[in-house]
Amino acid sequence: MEKILIIANVEQHIISFHLPCIKMLQEKGYEVHVATRLEHGRERLQAQGIICHFINFARSPFSLHTLTAIYQLIRLMKRHRFSLVHVHTPVGGFLGRLAAKYTGTKPVLYTAHGFHFYQGANWRSWALYYSLERLAAKWTSGLITINTEDYEIARDKFDLRPGENLFHVHGVGVALNSPEANRENLKKEFCQEFDLTDDEVIVVCIAELMKNKNHSFLLDAWSQMAERQPKGYLFLIGKGDYENEIVNKVNLQAIPRVRFLGYRSDVPQLLKAIDIGVLVSWREGLPRSVMEMMAAGLPVIGSRIRGNRDLIEDGKTGFLVELRDVSGLANSLEKLIDDANLRHTMGMEGRRKVEQYSLANVLTELDPIYSRYMTGGRQV
Repeated sequence: MEKILIIANVEQHIISFHLPCIKMLQEKGYEVHVATRLEHGRERLQAQGIICHFINFARSPFSLHTLTAIYQLIRLMKRHRFSLVHVHTPVGGFLGRLAAKYTGTKPVLYTAHGFHFYQGANWRSWALYYSLERLAAKWTSGLITINTEDYEIARDKFDLRPGENLFHVHGVGVALNSPEANRENLKKEFCQEFDLTDDEVIVVCIAELMKNKNHSFLLDAWSQMAERQPKGYLFLIGKGDYENEIVNKVNLQAIPRVRFLGYRSDVPQLLKAIDIGVLVSWREGLPRSVMEMMAAGLPVIGSRIRGNRDLIEDGKTGFLVELRDVSGLANSLEKLIDDANLRHTMGMEGRRKVEQYSLANVLTELDPIYSRYMTGGRQV
């Protein structure tokens, strides 16, 4: 049985994004291994027939754990004869390709979930991460991108050829359900749970509470909007290192009508009770939360950055706002809160657009890429 190795330095990355693809490979008869920093998900992965390998990855490439991770990956590739290695995440992607180069393991696929150099990034990111990615591209049999900006950079800067060793797929896939199913009842239940009136407009931001997600910008705009608009509640879903800072900002500035929901495992169901989605990060690859909000039939307001630009059509499926434009974000929020018909029209347009990002479509796009590099059609 041929073996495929999937590498990502974060275990949750594999659990959140790659299990459907792994299942597809298993159904084709491949033995799938994963190499990651295993934490609490080993049993779940093994229950799906996945062979797990602990690699002592760190998020930073400058950690002392990096040398250990390289050594472990080299040992793993020497111990098993993998027919294909597919690497993800910046650190896992680079170290996995380095280990494959050292051991002569081929072919190697790399999915870029968002290069760490991008329009608006500082020169340090370009100097470091661009140089590393350009080097590693020479060890890559095929590079898969999930947004337009990364695709164009890989095509123009890395000497890769579209359709031969450079590919674009529509993200990691999102489940599509009927956005109208039970919406009225779910909205009523949600409002009852939080002691709101049934006609309240619910705005949600689904994002880890961390600096990159830019909650402070959102809260500044919300505060400005709330001074002139009596309707609308903002719910923040997520946990993270900046939670205390964000909670303190809300309390100290007495920003009205903001609720924290913490981590939620029922996001797709919860979104059916929501009216508006928002994500104003500094940097994204192709944000899953935006796709989920669009799949639920919500209009979405997003920062005008890579990834968001691929998903949100300004004025059609939602609004794109410039980073730091507090008034622009406040005005966009107010427009949607004021106009139920606009919310519905944009939400349905977004639902139609996100169909190309469905899980079924993404697996259909990935299938021939895998086939190209496996036995019989292998490119090295």
